[in-house]
Amino acid sequence: MQFYSRVIFPAVCDLILRQSFLVPYRREMLAQVEGEILEIGFGTGLNLSCYPAQVRRIVAIDPNPGMNRKARRRIEQSGIEVDQRLGECERLPFADGTFDCVVSSWTLCSIDDVNQAVAEVHRVLKPGGRYHFLEHGMSPLPGIQKWQRRLNGLEMRLAGGCHLDRNITAIVRTQPFTLVQADEFDLGKFPRTHGFMYRGVATK
Repeated sequence: MQFYSRVIFPAVCDLILRQSFLVPYRREMLAQVEGEILEIGFGTGLNLSCYPAQVRRIVAIDPNPGMNRKARRRIEQSGIEVDQRLGECERLPFADGTFDCVVSSWTLCSIDDVNQAVAEVHRVLKPGGRYHFLEHGMSPLPGIQKWQRRLNGLEMRLAGGCHLDRNITAIVRTQPFTLVQADEFDLGKFPRTHGFMYRGVATK
């Protein structure tokens, strides 16, 4: 199982999420990030080519050593200095108020204690700092929700703990952000159980 989670799953995840049609969504999410930046669930580094040109350094954390290994070539090619950490998002190893921006993409679905992870995001942001997120989750359509719940067990086993039925906006709103702005839309290119997206910014 460890071979699957550290070798096979990172390769499959990278293959699915490096599709070119996702690049504009990544760029839009990252367009306004600045200052001290933390990316949680860094994965294989697919966001690196989408950061604005002025971003020269980020801190990145991911719990999967296989993801970190696969990200190294992208880091070397990016021109961005990456302080790459191995660790869980529920226990971020940073002081309160460290970052101007925190970023996550297709990450909250697979964190065990997702509410604690978002609480940590809130904690490490500076006052006025922003959390930029692009995530998939629960569809508003009852028929799709039913299939998301049916497939959840299989999805969690095959996709690193990924949940299909999380309401991302509601999860972000559990923390005392002063403002949460979010768009919800069907991506259209993925199966409908996997393609309902949440894109937004939460300000501390």
